[in-house]
Amino acid sequence: MGYLKAGVWHDGWYDTSKTAGEFVRTESRFRERVSVDGSGGYKAEPGRYHLYVSLACPWAHRTIIYRKLKKLEDAVSLSIVDPVMSDQGWAFQGNGGTADTVNGFTYLHQAYTRTQPDYSGRVTVPVLWDKQTQRIVNNESGEIIRMLNSEFNAFTGVKADFYPAALRPEIDAVNAFVYERINNGVYKAGFAGSQRVYESAVTRLFGALDEIEERLGQSRYLVGDVVTEADWRLFPTLVRFDAVYVTHFKCNLRRIEDYPNLSNYLRDLYQVPGVAGTVNLDHIKRHYFLSHRHLNPAGLVPLGPILDFSRPHDRERFAANTAKRSMP
Repeated sequence: MGYLKAGVWHDGWYDTSKTAGEFVRTESRFRERVSVDGSGGYKAEPGRYHLYVSLACPWAHRTIIYRKLKKLEDAVSLSIVDPVMSDQGWAFQGNGGTADTVNGFTYLHQAYTRTQPDYSGRVTVPVLWDKQTQRIVNNESGEIIRMLNSEFNAFTGVKADFYPAALRPEIDAVNAFVYERINNGVYKAGFAGSQRVYESAVTRLFGALDEIEERLGQSRYLVGDVVTEADWRLFPTLVRFDAVYVTHFKCNLRRIEDYPNLSNYLRDLYQVPGVAGTVNLDHIKRHYFLSHRHLNPAGLVPLGPILDFSRPHDRERFAANTAKRSMP
């Protein structure tokens, strides 16, 4: 794990000593938008855009799911970084990932410095790249999935809308809760720099999981009886939880498997056609246990746990339940 400073790569972990032991995630820096009409300078066109992703990263996983479910494989090309970070961060070195067939980059940080030669900051996935202007359009996963959801509809037969207008206020409220308490909550626990900060983060995390468990006792999905963006933002964290976060990040008060509603809900989403193929537990486990060597100095990758997300689930029982719920 490292960062760029004025365009030069430096090796270095997050320094939590400057934040009283708390992990503070930096905001994504590239935030431009692809649109149908190209009003912001980036017009949605088939073959113009490229995604740089990691199969291990939960943030990148969101974009992989959307590309699959919206059947945009022919419209938006894809490169996959190696699961284990090199001494220069995410890399395309043939160690489990793919080659960069668009730019021939060896390291993802080259995309950042080609876009902004004096860039300073972390180099993260996903990255939405514009082949025409030769620059990063966006590296914020929440914004990329909304572009994939709506702006490329002319190039796919799938018109499913995971962010319908009528549900947006509730989706946004759920997203905010899930991001702060769960998506980023596991990292706040795993990267904590003190016992006090760790215990506080774990307590908040499991309090949130308890509330989501209760919510999922009232409806099939997070926002009623239809799959929405809120579900696809939570899913990547849940599918990694028992395999990685329980042990590696010490989020071990309970497993997802210990929650009846959450575990069935997880299997329900996993079994949506196309989604299982986006989950690569080998990449996930190797990345976390081998890239975060300060948390796992010996570099041991656990054999378990044995997980079967293809087992039957019970979520059809909520098919007719459209009752409105309040946010936890």
